[in-house]
Amino acid sequence: MRDVHSGETAMAESGGKRRGWSWWYLLFLIQCVAVLWPPFFNKAAPYWQGIPFFYWYQLLWVIIGAVLTAIVYFATEG
Repeated sequence: MRDVHSGETAMAESGGKRRGWSWWYLLFLIQCVAVLWPPFFNKAAPYWQGIPFFYWYQLLWVIIGAVLTAIVYFATEG
């Protein structure tokens, strides 16, 4: 019969930690709301070098999302 706790035992033997929830993960909520709530970006003006706001706002959040992900990673790294 298979041991139900074999994964936990293997993790404990390898020295790995099981991480719980952290307040740092709330930074991801900022990104989700900013890119999934259309009233924030549903407009054409202001333009940036001829690119409507709708497009450059979304592309800017790609960079901001990478920065937020790095912050959360390093803050929660054991």
